[in-house]
Amino acid sequence: MPASAKKVAPLRAVKPVRVARSLQKGQQTRAAILDAALGLASHMGLEGLSIGALADVTQMSKSGVFAHFGSREELQIAVVTEYHAKFEEEVFFTAIRETRGLPRLRAMFERWVRRVSIEVDSGCIYISGAVEFDDRPGPVRDALVAMVKAWHAALHKAIRLSVEEGHLRTDADIDQIVFELHGLILSLHHDARFMRIPGALARAGVGFDRTIQFYATPAGLDIERSRKALKSSAAKR
Repeated sequence: MPASAKKVAPLRAVKPVRVARSLQKGQQTRAAILDAALGLASHMGLEGLSIGALADVTQMSKSGVFAHFGSREELQIAVVTEYHAKFEEEVFFTAIRETRGLPRLRAMFERWVRRVSIEVDSGCIYISGAVEFDDRPGPVRDALVAMVKAWHAALHKAIRLSVEEGHLRTDADIDQIVFELHGLILSLHHDARFMRIPGALARAGVGFDRTIQFYATPAGLDIERSRKALKSSAAKR
């Protein structure tokens, strides 16, 4: 083999490794910045986000943060997208492991409530974002609306499956049920976070039960009774 070939071969092997490591480091840095941005946005809202504030929190230069997020708007959209990904992981993907119908719908709502209870001391970006951007058209508002619509579509499907499984009446108004469930979450967030009213979590659960009972079929009511019996039995152990 010529001497020149021996010198070139190692370089060809090393260069992709260096590039991969550089990309990985860049991704890790971006993830760390995004995690800090989520924390800031939870407490200060999306409007509280800025490249400067994030640079202070992460102890990076403004240019370093700017290199990962070219603008404040891009940063806000990235935070909305990341928040939605975490919401899906904690609420949706765990709930769909439950049996189709009422068990799955209940799991979705209960995990949603659990998420809100965790966010009592910080804040829900969906809710705070709706207040900040309700009358401000643009890419950030569009991103927020798209994420909330995606969640509503998942709820809509879960309710429709509950009808198909015979757990809810065929004349159930699916849009109305989604409206009522979202209304319960908004009331919970208001009473637990803003008013600091004790028992708000339990009231949200009662509201869900009443909504389901109104639309439930005899089969659906049987499922609910069995669930309560199991829960009562477990509590006595």
